[in-house]
Amino acid sequence: MATEKIIIKGVTTNGDKFRPSDWAQRLATAVGTPGHGRRIKYHPKVQVALIEGINCVVVAKDLEQEAPMLYSFLTDFAITNQLQMEDS
Repeated sequence: MATEKIIIKGVTTNGDKFRPSDWAQRLATAVGTPGHGRRIKYHPKVQVALIEGINCVVVAKDLEQEAPMLYSFLTDFAITNQLQMEDS
């Protein structure tokens, strides 16, 4: 069974492109951890994706149970910035 996901799109609810253009990488980096050579390692349940030409952050829904504060941080970011979210 595929993991259910939520997709946070780089488009606002009124259809505007969200700026800055690297917002998805910044958000994923904010919830990442330091790895070898000072490189940030993304959380395994948070991915950056380009979907139909739109920068997105894909979050596994089971993150809500595993790390509720992290899940809330990500979804609150989307709500605060009026970003489109959809289930996948």
